Amino acid sequence: MKDDRNSQFRDSRSDRFTAEQVPDTPQTRAPAYRLAFNDLDFLCREELRPVRLQLELLKPEMILNERGIESTVVLFGGARIPEPSQKENARTKTLADLSKFYDEAREFARLMTEKSMQTYGREYVVATGGGPGVMEAGNRGADDAGGNSIGLNIVLPHEQAPNEYVTPGLCFNFHYFAIRKMHFLMRAKAVCCFPGGFGTLDELFEALTLIQTERMNRVPFLLFGEEFWRGIINWEALSDAGTISPEDLELFRFVESASEAVRIIDEWYAPKD
Repeated sequence: MKDDRNSQFRDSRSDRFTAEQVPDTPQTRAPAYRLAFNDLDFLCREELRPVRLQLELLKPEMILNERGIESTVVLFGGARIPEPSQKENARTKTLADLSKFYDEAREFARLMTEKSMQTYGREYVVATGGGPGVMEAGNRGADDAGGNSIGLNIVLPHEQAPNEYVTPGLCFNFHYFAIRKMHFLMRAKAVCCFPGGFGTLDELFEALTLIQTERMNRVPFLLFGEEFWRGIINWEALSDAGTISPEDLELFRFVESASEAVRIIDEWYAPKD
């Protein structure tokens, strides 16, 4: 990341290099002597959590700003949903049946990336969690169109790596789930939720809550696969119980196909006469 600031003071990169060239003595080997910003043990201390939170917020924000990315289309969805050609290896018949949404996510991302490329990659940039399944399909669809896409990965106890279709310069890694979810929504021009598990539900309900409470502007909020979503959530029961308002059921729409989703987004942002 280039630092273009004009300053009369010596910059931190130069001092970091100089500090690494000092003579090896008991004093210079001591942890206390390390430059604070170049001392990973210090930065990982419990007391430095507020600093780490800020850094994790700033790094992707600065890079996305430098790339001129103004808006995103967010794809949430399950990591376990297989590509249709691999559905025979799915853990359950339901997962095999849900593999059709891999293709829908891929096609949707392709279509939205073609739209993004008309803005020179500034608007409608596809953003996923950077992992396998639906996330891979989203990044893959953007790659099919010859465009860029974002991957917001996170460190998990089990080994994982970003899928191969995320644009390398837009592939981020997070420690804090909360900051990662902020980045999903900060530029979101649409939120699309495909079938998934706990992680997808967490992302879906946090985003819906922000919109319901007017902490976030309304955007097209699309749930792919009405049968799946009605099967796992009794939406009307929430309204009937009075725990949500009837109008809250209008915050989202069910869709089945990529073309249907693109049409809804187009209509939402069409110039008003």
